[in-house]
Parts: sequence; C-alpha cells; structure tokens
Amino acid sequence: MGGGKLIIFAAPSGSGKTTIVEYLLKQEELNLAFSVSATSRPRRGKEKHGENYYFMTTNEFKKHIKNDDFLEWEEVYRDNFYGTLKSEVERLWAEGKNVIFDIDVAGGLRIKRKYPKKTLAVFVKPPSVDELKIRLKKRSTESDDKINMRIAKASVELATAPQFDIVIKNYDLDSALNEAHDLVANFIGVQRK
Repeated sequence: MGGGKLIIFAAPSGSGKTTIVEYLLKQEELNLAFSVSATSRPRRGKEKHGENYYFMTTNEFKKHIKNDDFLEWEEVYRDNFYGTLKSEVERLWAEGKNVIFDIDVAGGLRIKRKYPKKTLAVFVKPPSVDELKIRLKKRSTESDDKINMRIAKASVELATAPQFDIVIKNYDLDSALNEAHDLVANFIGVQRK
C-alpha cells in the first residue's frame, strides 16, 4: 500500500469524534476522504450501505477475515465486527486523497502500528463518563443495555489515550474543531484558509 497520509480519530462512543471528522471532511484544503468501515451489525435509522458502513452478515465478514482483506478488524461486541477493508484505503489513495478514519480505539492503534510514519492518531477525550452517558441517551438509537455496554467499554478505552499521538479534550466543541483542524493541516503540510 502506498499513497497519502492516514488520519485516525478514535474515542469512546459519544465523545464527538464523528462530529469532528465530519467537520474536517468539509475543509477542502485538507484533501480528505472518509474511510467507510465494514460492519456486521444491523443498520441504524437511515444509514446507507457504502456511505455510513459496508454492511455485511457475520459470515461474510468472517470470510473477508479469512481472505486477509482487512487492514484491521475487531469483534467490538459479540458478533458485532468492525473493520477497514484494504481495498477502501487503496481506492481513496488512488484518488490522491489523505484518508481519515472515525474508528474504534483498538483498530486505530493497529493502523498506527502498521504505518507509524504515515499516520496521525488522535484520541478524542470526553469531559467525563457521565457526559458520555448523557450524549448516548440523547441519540435514542440504542437500548439501555447497549448504552451500559458502551459506558463500560469507555473506561477501558480512556486508558489507551496515552498510546495516541495526541489527545484532544472535547469539552468545548468549537475549540476541539479548531485544534483538530490545526493538527491535521500541520501533519499533511497545508496552510489554514
């Protein structure tokens, strides 16, 4: 694999990483393209195949694992697999883009280990675990059991923050967006507009 740079945003669910990534994708000078992950979990709401995720059955996902089609993958929850297809990154690099990821912590660290010089790994830290719970409940997309699973996982994920290149504290969204933009622009070598 060759091509551009890899920019990883990882965090516990509800930390704001998706909001940050969506903002950065709108900044044309950064020349970013979003790496759509594959998953075996069911679609939520209005999610679209190929846009939000590449939705697969568990068996399809396991076949891709066996064929070594993933740059990284993880069974995040029982029978809920997530991963980054090598073909997705290669496609975006062929378009001349820098690839940005909105990814789980373990997957982000795996990519960083594979491409240490090409990758900027950013951990988005929420104000508190209590705030995470409030944000997840506001989404109204998951049961209380699923939210509690995510909160339990968040404590483990927060402990990995020092393994990332940089930690952005998302206590104030505007500040977090500006900090993220400056970090990415500096990493890829472009001036802020």
